[in-house]
Amino acid sequence: MRTALVQMNLAWEDWQANHARAAKLLKRAADSGADVALLPEMFATGFSMDGARIAQPPGGPTERWLQGMARGLGLHLIAGLAETGFPGGLPVNNALLVTPDGDVARYTKLHPFSFSGEDEHYAPGMKVVTWEVAGVRVTPQVCYDLRFPEPFRLAADATDAFVVIANWPERRRAHWQTLLRARAIENLCYVLGVNRVGEDGNGVSHLGDSAGISPWGETLVSAAGAETVLLVDVDPKEVAEARAKFPALRDRRPGVYSSSAETAGGRALRS
Repeated sequence: MRTALVQMNLAWEDWQANHARAAKLLKRAADSGADVALLPEMFATGFSMDGARIAQPPGGPTERWLQGMARGLGLHLIAGLAETGFPGGLPVNNALLVTPDGDVARYTKLHPFSFSGEDEHYAPGMKVVTWEVAGVRVTPQVCYDLRFPEPFRLAADATDAFVVIANWPERRRAHWQTLLRARAIENLCYVLGVNRVGEDGNGVSHLGDSAGISPWGETLVSAAGAETVLLVDVDPKEVAEARAKFPALRDRRPGVYSSSAETAGGRALRS
């Protein structure tokens, strides 16, 4: 599966402008032979907390645009979008998978970013999902989800590639770079992270640092500072071979991980 990481600047709360920007980059991805293209978190609007105004309903203008682009370019697309119309009243921060046939699947961000108040404006997702995309088992995650190893571990056995779409700020770029590699190393699979560049409407700067990481934790491609399209070839056989050569996942002991403290002689031992 040839995957294009579409690292783009985002016009603030302007979906028409972002459609136009993304169209040029997606055309470049298709011309480069990509099977799948990834767009950042909330690519249509930027990471706006005005969810009540910017969120679109399922079947709205951005979903229809993604369907048209996927069909016209022959690409599977994974893209971030604020959406409304789901149970609970609040909008949600979703990753959409759109196929060339026009089918749409959704994943809702599990961990709203409370540090910025996202949890007050967007409802959390309730489940991890895995999609089969061009013969590859793909598990999506959205931005802040990267900080939580639990859903990655939960999905690891059924995943060849984790896809992380983000609006990750420059000030914490070292965390982004380190965590992408850590998730690949600990789960022995590909991790593909696509992040925006540019400054958002709140003055927060983003450098991109989009990257494709191998099952061994090697950085296959990366770029910072400008709009670009990065290409990564994902081969499920490489994942299977890595896990066979270094079978660390077999040594997991989930039965003992639920205890927060060990006891010895009736005394709790704390780290």
